[in-house]
Amino acid sequence: MEGERRIMSLLLETVILQRNLDKMIANLETELSAARMLQESFLNGSPVSEGHKASESMGRQKYFMVIGINTAFSSRKRRDSIRNTWMPQGLKRRKLEEEKGIVIRFVIGHSAISGGIVDRAIKAEERKHGDFMRLDHVEGYLELSGKTKTYFATAVSLWDADFYVKVDDDVHVNIEVL
Repeated sequence: MEGERRIMSLLLETVILQRNLDKMIANLETELSAARMLQESFLNGSPVSEGHKASESMGRQKYFMVIGINTAFSSRKRRDSIRNTWMPQGLKRRKLEEEKGIVIRFVIGHSAISGGIVDRAIKAEERKHGDFMRLDHVEGYLELSGKTKTYFATAVSLWDADFYVKVDDDVHVNIEVL
């Protein structure tokens, strides 16, 4: 009887320690993802425009709002619809960032098979449009809450903004009223 209690106590301690370690690992993965995105951003030409005054607290550009549009590999038509309606392209998007302080990016991670055909398709789309925020996150319907958490952590690390917004790619935003 005493031995069984001791075993159960050790088992409970192990479960609690495992949960704490899982939480710590998840937090570290989020921080690592944000740091990688920041590093990649600087290596590929920072998404922070030169036109805004620097934030006094961190010496970074100050923005009004960052809008992350959650999307999936299979949602190309939705992304094209957004590009053709409310999301400015090219110089117009840069002007929106510089003059109104509104940053807009499609948010997507990577496939479970890194470098697979869907990852290559997104890379090609990114080269064409330049409107993605790639997350260090495996895409999947059951992973949406983790994707959202990673998006916010990454967005905060990349841009100093008053507001951070997440919408899905089936939502159309009226940018004119912002």
